[in-house]
Amino acid sequence: MTISADWHAGGVPYQLELVQHALNLSPPPAPSELVAVREMDGELAVRQPTDGSTPRQSAVLLLLYPQQEQLWLPLTVRSFSLAKHRGEVSLPGGSADPADPDLVTTALRETEEELGIAATTISVLGNLTPFYIPASNFELLPVVGYIGQLPPLVPNPAEVAQVLHIPLALLADRRIVQQEVWQLHERQMRVEYFAIQGYKVWGATALLLSELIARVQRVAGDLQSQ
Repeated sequence: MTISADWHAGGVPYQLELVQHALNLSPPPAPSELVAVREMDGELAVRQPTDGSTPRQSAVLLLLYPQQEQLWLPLTVRSFSLAKHRGEVSLPGGSADPADPDLVTTALRETEEELGIAATTISVLGNLTPFYIPASNFELLPVVGYIGQLPPLVPNPAEVAQVLHIPLALLADRRIVQQEVWQLHERQMRVEYFAIQGYKVWGATALLLSELIARVQRVAGDLQSQ
């Protein structure tokens, strides 16, 4: 595998191979390697329940697809009619259903329900590091998938207000990373977020996007130095 100095220009097959190598990285990227949320303080930095409770299981899908000789992925803006996290940018996914045999199935099922993409058309590449969300007591499995051609999407209006499409390489651009101090959960938190298409992509979504791009950049750097 020949590594270009600029992996962004390598084309879809090249980027896809980088992603596949990146998902096998061990150990995963350290917090200092992440593009966003490197300085996140407070509750969202917690990785395990602090009260000994068993977290609820959930999964999301980072779905890569080819466009303009690059890998892209969709993000969803949550419906403003939802009770929680309305209007926030997220990844397609949700809670595990008792009928789901595993969390990969959960991620694919939820993506089909939210965006109308048939689960059978998606190839699962692997997953990122499971992530605990204290505010909702969810443990989240981030699944990474690929689809050779993104079909016309049919967003479920009860769950999705808008779909944002972004190139994977955009996440490596430090110019879109902003930082603010927010009042969250009765405390001040310093939060880094991606500024994308007029939205602030923060929290668990920003962390997972940061981990994916950090993995890809580490693999590209390691292979280039060989």
